[in-house]
Amino acid sequence: MDDILLAEQAKSVRKELLAIINRAGSGHPGGCLSAVEIGTALFFRILNHNPQNPKQVGRDHFILSKGHCAPLLYVLLQKSGYFPKAWLKSLRKLDSPLQGHPHSLKCPGVEVSTGSLGQGLSISCGLALGKKMDKTASYVYTLMGDGELDEGQVWEAAMFAAHYQLSNIIAFVDRNSLQIDGNTESVMSLEPLSAKWKAFGWDVHTIDGHHFTEITDSVSKAKKSVEPSVIICRTIKGKGVSFMENEAEWHGKAPNEEELQQALKELDQ
Repeated sequence: MDDILLAEQAKSVRKELLAIINRAGSGHPGGCLSAVEIGTALFFRILNHNPQNPKQVGRDHFILSKGHCAPLLYVLLQKSGYFPKAWLKSLRKLDSPLQGHPHSLKCPGVEVSTGSLGQGLSISCGLALGKKMDKTASYVYTLMGDGELDEGQVWEAAMFAAHYQLSNIIAFVDRNSLQIDGNTESVMSLEPLSAKWKAFGWDVHTIDGHHFTEITDSVSKAKKSVEPSVIICRTIKGKGVSFMENEAEWHGKAPNEEELQQALKELDQ
């Protein structure tokens, strides 16, 4: 899929995830919107995956470490063909396969259940080490939030990955600089973030996380590294909706009907 088609797909993903969060009456739109281009590039250009056979041997794995952004993952999975569109209407309902955080036993295409922040990279290390031991030539892609990097477990996993030279891990950091309590640098300063990852033995790339070519080019470079790779994506929380952009309050608040219609109108312009 070329960049023009990816951009159209990204717009459609934004509209759909806002609609299902509105319908559910709860959710996390800000961090979903900031990662749309990352997820769209992965699912429609980069990942080796098979919606008709979600457990296909030799597939790439995608781990959504910031599991509260499940609506983004669900829309990407549905548009890829993992389950019917009608399922999207059941987000966060009792017994729905689309829980508030991804549930691997309920939803096809969800590799692992996530939501407790900081655990996704550790899970990815286990998967990547297993692939190395099995001599499987595939990759583990992980999407983390920047606020999530406050968790010490992330850095334990970073040490592990470098020690075992897990070059088949490619991690994305959604660097929108906002978390639920406000600006990341006020809550717990992360900078100099690139230098920290380099000090832990990772191959580091810093890009515009809303630019498809930069995303795909950085993945191509990461695949040539003998070290685990992290792609720090500079993004805008709430990207695409003017009243949500760079506003921490939209970390975990669903738009009401009036706000939804305004957002959809802006995305259509």
